Amino acid sequence: MKNSLEFIKTYISNNDKIVIGVSGGADSMCLLEMLKISIPLKNIICVHINHNIREESMEEEKFVKDYCLKNKIIIETITFDKGNYNESELRKKRYHFFDEIVNKYQAKYLLTAHHGDDLIETILMRLSRGSNLKGYAGIELKSKRKNYEILRPLLYMTKDEIIEYNNIHKISYVTDESNFKDHYTRNRFRHYVLPFLKKENKDVHLKYLKFSSELLEYYNYINEIVKNNIKEYYSKSVYNLEDFKTLDSLIKRKIIEEILRLQYIDNLELITDKHVQSILSLTNKSNGILNFPKGLIIEKSYKKLIFTYKKAKIDEFDYILDKSLSLPFGDIFLIDESDDNSNFCIKLDSREITFPLHVRTRKNGDRIKVKNLNGTKKVKDILIDEKVPINEREMIIILTDNEDNILWIPGIKKSSFDKSENYDIIIKYILKKEK
Repeated sequence: MKNSLEFIKTYISNNDKIVIGVSGGADSMCLLEMLKISIPLKNIICVHINHNIREESMEEEKFVKDYCLKNKIIIETITFDKGNYNESELRKKRYHFFDEIVNKYQAKYLLTAHHGDDLIETILMRLSRGSNLKGYAGIELKSKRKNYEILRPLLYMTKDEIIEYNNIHKISYVTDESNFKDHYTRNRFRHYVLPFLKKENKDVHLKYLKFSSELLEYYNYINEIVKNNIKEYYSKSVYNLEDFKTLDSLIKRKIIEEILRLQYIDNLELITDKHVQSILSLTNKSNGILNFPKGLIIEKSYKKLIFTYKKAKIDEFDYILDKSLSLPFGDIFLIDESDDNSNFCIKLDSREITFPLHVRTRKNGDRIKVKNLNGTKKVKDILIDEKVPINEREMIIILTDNEDNILWIPGIKKSSFDKSENYDIIIKYILKKEK
């Protein structure tokens, strides 16, 4: 109890607005009472979430409302729609509501009533199921959300200590009977493993708290290295592999995990160690593509890892170019004059070509007589030489005359038909920016 109260006083001042999650159970009512003796009541905002799963939910909601009314404490409640939500989905819904209330009252902290037994159970469950370094650390004493922090003062206390505190101070609370049923994994750890650990050491929860804190120190140290690397080498869903091979294998893996976290921020459960390993293997190849859940495509293209999403397949087309054409990925049009000598502009002599001009998609076997080179070259080989990413090659267009002579691969390469003088046709191509 002493450690928990000191923790509260260390972080919370009398002027801070505090949001606290209150279920009505022994843990949250204990934390609420501790908060009441630490800061003014007017600065406490209780949040009760009715998950609408058990028959007792309405009684528990009434209990918390009555308590707050009696003690003149602000209360905010929400009742979830009935549905088959898994724990991950419920957590997202809970924290979405917490975020809303914290922002409404411009609170500095959110307090939750996780205690020492919860910490041990969480660590043991994750060790059994598998997790990552941060996951194995269990529950943090203090963690960050977007614009506030979450504090968990009761991690210094066991469930028995909380019950004892409530009995001494005559604190009323409700009891969730589902906590006594062994068909929940957490309850089996609670009923059979925890008693053994506590028999060995009554303060074992503090040992687990120290273990958790040290793991988080290691995690934060490694995470800082990873964040700096990503800041330098990852931009617009492209990771530059220039120095990737020189990194330690652990750092490599953590970089890939972090990029996947950014891609799957709301669907992390879809990603496994196998996905991470497949990307690490891909980095050792010259080129290649991986297809991941939710349509994510990971392409190794030379010294880059490119993360894109499947787009609708481009239908083949063959359009006549009169004055201008607007295509899904760019505009091509005739102009009167230009000083542009880049691959986005071509100048032609009408006497050397047959009309009308065509703009079409690529075809297998396409060859072009490249300007300043002898003979012809496959368009496919040009795209490889120019290091055009595989996922962008579908968007390449071709300009031909009416006899299907390839005059130009707009934005990529010009043919020997391009003129620096004695031209009477100028065509410009402008790529559309992605929205």
